[in-house]
Amino acid sequence: MRCVEPVAHLRGTVEVPGDKSASHRAVLLGALGEGPSRIERLSLGDDVARTLAIAQALGASVEREGATTVIDGTAGLAPAAAALECGNSGTTMRLVAGLASTIAGTHRLVGDPSLSRRPMDRVAVPLRAMGAQLEGTGERCTAPLTVLGRDVLTALDYVVPVPSAQVKSAILLAGLAGDGPTSVTEAVRTRATTETMLHAAGVRVEVEEQGLGRRVRVWPARPRPHDWRIPADPSQAAFFAVLASIHPDAALEVPDLADEPERLGFVGVLTRMGAALTLRRHEGRASLHAVSSALCATEVDAREIPSVDEVPVLTVAAVAATGTTVFRDVGELRVKESDRFAACIGLASALGARAWGEGDDLYVEGLGGSNRFARAELDAGLDHRMVMAAAVAGVAGAGACVEGAETVSTSFPAFFERLEALA
Repeated sequence: MRCVEPVAHLRGTVEVPGDKSASHRAVLLGALGEGPSRIERLSLGDDVARTLAIAQALGASVEREGATTVIDGTAGLAPAAAALECGNSGTTMRLVAGLASTIAGTHRLVGDPSLSRRPMDRVAVPLRAMGAQLEGTGERCTAPLTVLGRDVLTALDYVVPVPSAQVKSAILLAGLAGDGPTSVTEAVRTRATTETMLHAAGVRVEVEEQGLGRRVRVWPARPRPHDWRIPADPSQAAFFAVLASIHPDAALEVPDLADEPERLGFVGVLTRMGAALTLRRHEGRASLHAVSSALCATEVDAREIPSVDEVPVLTVAAVAATGTTVFRDVGELRVKESDRFAACIGLASALGARAWGEGDDLYVEGLGGSNRFARAELDAGLDHRMVMAAAVAGVAGAGACVEGAETVSTSFPAFFERLEALA
């Protein structure tokens, strides 16, 4: 268990890790490339480390040159002798399933107990339709997964039933070995990281905006080597944006963020709640400045934050707000690293607020300020975002003790050190 105590004043610039989404994709595109790809500011969390180790196990060369990771796929990829260990990373398992579908032979993907409960049928269905064989456990196709890949797959036009950047990415990666163009249509736009990076690596990609949704088409190709400079992770910045907003005396800045609308939905939510946030944009990057604010309740639609990864920390903001905040259609929280739907209710309750669910809607009745927070004790259930959300609440309020705090290593190993440096 790790405890954090309230801090009277918070000031400073917060360096958050390289974007986890972009890091996973840079590694896999580098592994596919013929020649060295250099990656600056690769996320150092365990999730990306799993993807990096899998790329190496499949035959890519991986070296470190100071702070730069160099990946070379010239030798080509082949099935690994041992199982591919995905740890707690759903992104790793889903994206690697797509990649493995393009490598002839049998691949076995395994994960920790938490990941092994998460459904993989959403990638299994389209990958099977493309000609890969993918088998898991039970109706939801949970890990361990066995993937029988092929050198050439059947091109697919697929409408994603539940918007997911991970599912979209798995299909697009498999489409690189298609016998024609493969397209993915989503009713709600998810992060465009994969299609943007495929285009930068020389792959033909077409993107068609369709109302709130998007259609992405990719042509078969081998990505070219590319030098990547990974931006800072907006999902990690959200924790510090909330921290500054609910703290009684704070001014924080997070620089060099990925400036993607689908990644910065939390900024609009917090601004609507009354947070004083400023985004400074320059050449595809953004710096976020946040100061202490008085928050009021709002209604949040899941389409504003398609991955719903920011809901745990926005729950903390809702507890600090005046009035009742409702998060609409966030049932996807139930199939994350933990049942985050139940965990968010538990966190709000631990802070002294009333919270409840009605179907897929989550309600939080605010306390009207972090000065009214109770000292919280929480079992984070091996979920890094619940750990960080509870810690934010503790620093801004009356302190918090979190069981399973070590799980922040999956995405932000230096999180607690960054918090302490702001005091």
